Amino acid sequence: MNGDHADRDSRRWRVLALLSCAELLGMSLWFTASAISPHLQRLWGLDTAQAGWLTTMVQIGFVAGTAVAAVLNLADVIPSRGYFVASALAGAAANAALIIAPDYPAALVLRFATGFCLAGVYPPAMKMIATWFRSSRGLAIGTVVGALTVGKASPYLVRAFGASDFRAVLLTASAGAVLAALLVAVGYEDGPHRFERRPFSLALTGTILRHRQSRLAIGGYLGHMWELYAMWTWIPAFVAASVASTGSEASWTIDGVAFGAIAAGGIGCVWGGWQADRIGRERLVNLAMAISGACCLIIGLVFGGNVWLLAAVAWVWGFFVVADSAQFSTMLTEVSPSHSVGTALTLQTSIGFLLTTLPIQLVAEIADGIGWRWSFTLLALGPVAGIAAIRKLARLRSAAGPFETGP
Repeated sequence: MNGDHADRDSRRWRVLALLSCAELLGMSLWFTASAISPHLQRLWGLDTAQAGWLTTMVQIGFVAGTAVAAVLNLADVIPSRGYFVASALAGAAANAALIIAPDYPAALVLRFATGFCLAGVYPPAMKMIATWFRSSRGLAIGTVVGALTVGKASPYLVRAFGASDFRAVLLTASAGAVLAALLVAVGYEDGPHRFERRPFSLALTGTILRHRQSRLAIGGYLGHMWELYAMWTWIPAFVAASVASTGSEASWTIDGVAFGAIAAGGIGCVWGGWQADRIGRERLVNLAMAISGACCLIIGLVFGGNVWLLAAVAWVWGFFVVADSAQFSTMLTEVSPSHSVGTALTLQTSIGFLLTTLPIQLVAEIADGIGWRWSFTLLALGPVAGIAAIRKLARLRSAAGPFETGP
């Protein structure tokens, strides 16, 4: 099938819908422990920093999973469908097991295992949808990332609708991951733009790191990731502290604002993909990082005030903080050597998620030390560094001339 005809294949929109649903359901496992952390804090007498480790261990598990996948070239050696299905099922089991966790250390191990499994759900899906899209690839990957963003917010939505039992939150997410596995197992096949496959090679990771355009795309992603997961992890606690400072204890408002702040990114990702295909990926990601970086500073000004003003700032931040996320991955599929795309995506996410563990814990330490109002300020450093890297990449790609996307 030639490239022009493949880009008109109507089946690609069905596959996009299927993978988006699967990602939404599968990635609902990520923040389940964060959503039920008030219960776990009471149960085990945890402070804010200890509660933060319930999310940090997911990040570390994800890093370990993606590191293993990158070193072993799993995303380029084994079929993506089987990799996704097995990972989603294992993640569902690890998440559900939190119900019977006897203590805090056991919970940390289970959160690590959940993150490890999710390494086979997130990066492979980006490669899978890229096999169906050459034109509109930014929009396609943006839609998938937008769906998984909403999925990550879904535990807060379950709570906002009255699921006071922490087991309901956990089991709903695990059931979603099982359904995601079934969707992909039954309904997915690779598209016409398949990436070149090659045998396992330990040198493949080094090849990616020596490739300058790939390094700069990864560098921009790291600046983005410095901000993203710390914001997602702690915005519920920030909102709760702001509401409490006014003398209110409306838990449904807190959960609703927190859900909106994360879920707004789902719309942001689709908008970002559409705009990136129109104005260029580099321009889009720099615009998004500039606005989200400004929100890191502005949100402290509305702390302790009107909750709906706080919600507005949080939702704008949530929209832009992840609107660019998929475009870093899309850029990497465009600039990386074709035979290494799966490993490049896995390596990018591995390094990025490793970095997230530091700001997640730093924000918690700052909040414990000086309070929540200015705890997000240091996150603005990430967008500054990310913009610098992407500006260099834009100059390099411009000098190299037009680039034909796809494998």
